Amino acid sequence: MQIKRYVETVPGGLMLIPLILGALCKTFAPDAGKYFGSFTNGLITGTVPILAVWFFCMGATIDLRATGTVLRKSGTLLVTKLIVAWAATLIATHLLPEGGLTTGLLAGLSVLAVTASMDMTNGGLYAAVMQQYGTKEEASAFVLMSVESGPLFSMLILGATGVAVFEPRLFVGAVLPFLIGFALGNLDSELREFFGRCVHPLIPFFGFALGCGIDLNVIATSGFAGILLGLGVIVVTGIPLILADKFIGGGNGTAGIAASSTAGAAVANPTIIAEMIPKFKPVVPAATALVATACLVTAILVPILTAMWARYSGRIVEQRDPDLRGLKAKEVV
Repeated sequence: MQIKRYVETVPGGLMLIPLILGALCKTFAPDAGKYFGSFTNGLITGTVPILAVWFFCMGATIDLRATGTVLRKSGTLLVTKLIVAWAATLIATHLLPEGGLTTGLLAGLSVLAVTASMDMTNGGLYAAVMQQYGTKEEASAFVLMSVESGPLFSMLILGATGVAVFEPRLFVGAVLPFLIGFALGNLDSELREFFGRCVHPLIPFFGFALGCGIDLNVIATSGFAGILLGLGVIVVTGIPLILADKFIGGGNGTAGIAASSTAGAAVANPTIIAEMIPKFKPVVPAATALVATACLVTAILVPILTAMWARYSGRIVEQRDPDLRGLKAKEVV
């Protein structure tokens, strides 16, 4: 049976399908973890430790020995995405109540969901699309996008907009595994390769653990809001990214639209942030469901829109050299 191949036909499938399975477990057998105990309970409730190991391994994969063109392109996209996410969060703080919307078609929408969906680009999707519609340097720009992985930038944005106050030790605790992995990976290329092998296999595990905190009734009630949030990510981040790519990054906007997605790893951010700021815990289930839906919507639409933009801008479509100059860092979901 080719289970993995079928799972990967779903955009973000390695994350989303285990997440759905976990949600089924939560909905129909909410006490399964307590009943079985031991290691089974660890898999069901172990979101934070699993993510800690994944975050460490992700840091180890990043190699910043890149050309100036790659760093300029990736830096432009990264900074633009973060500025837009900050602005969107600032606006959301004035429009949405602290506990999020609880009624209507947009029920479940909260500041936490907006921040988590806006500030992380699906680097793997970006690299795959730009190999076809861009240059090698543009495809390699995912090198800095991996820095977005994890809760650090979401925490910075929420702190800068006044939504939450994080103690310095919490910032250190959130980024320390990533920095240690990053240091080891750049000190020893064999360690980078060794830890890098763990990045993909861990995705289904934390996807399942995240799902075990979501009741499917929440997904059913927040489906429309999640779709709207995904479309909002493409429009709100896509337009500034296109302009930044054209006028700062030296491109024609194709890389900008290719970067206007929500990373699958962003699904974990509401849970992680709520562990540090308990006031967010009531909105975590809805925020997680919304971000997962936004991830799926953007994963489907962004490649289509990128192809349309590439044709509109007159860029020749061809199969690019898969060699990305030894850059191994990428967003994996």
